[in-house]
Parts: sequence; C-alpha cells; structure tokens
Amino acid sequence: MLEYTLLALLIVIVWFWIDSISKRELAIQFGKNLSKQFDLQFLDETVACEKITLKRNEEGQVAILRCYEFMVSSSTNDRIKCNLFLLGKHLHNWHIPPYINTVS
Repeated sequence: MLEYTLLALLIVIVWFWIDSISKRELAIQFGKNLSKQFDLQFLDETVACEKITLKRNEEGQVAILRCYEFMVSSSTNDRIKCNLFLLGKHLHNWHIPPYINTVS
C-alpha cells in the first residue's frame, strides 16, 4: 500500500512540474502581448512565478491561480516590474504600473 501512495505522490509531483513549465511559457506569451500593446520592451528572462493559490473559476470549479512577475522597459535605462495572473490557462488579471513613455 505504501508503494502505491508513493507512486501516486510521484505522479502528482511530475504532473505539477510539467504543468508549471507549460504555464510559464503561456505567461511569457501573455507578457509579450501586453508589452507590445503598451509599446514596451519585454524582458523575457525575468518571468518568474511569485505565488500559487487555489481559486474558483467562472464555472465555480477550483483552479490553480498563478501570479507571475516580469520586467519590461520603456527605454534602455529603466525596468518596470509588472504582474500577470493565470487562472488555469486563462489570463485572469494583469498589472502594469504607470510609466513615462520616452519614445515619441
């Protein structure tokens, strides 16, 4: 019985790890799209998962809510810390703080 429990735990850990990698790639795509929409340079190596919680989606089902932090730049000298929230595989919310657009 202990072997089955350990095997099930190992399967859940591997699934969560693979799922987290795919969600990070999805967060990179959403971050690039948001950056392009606001005329910002996306710094893709800065994407990191900051927080993982459970939340109900619109259908009332429990899903994993991941908060990703990433950096963008409005010029070559600055870095702006931004956030996006994935609920399952959907963009739930995002935050880009106000910035001064130096490009005319």
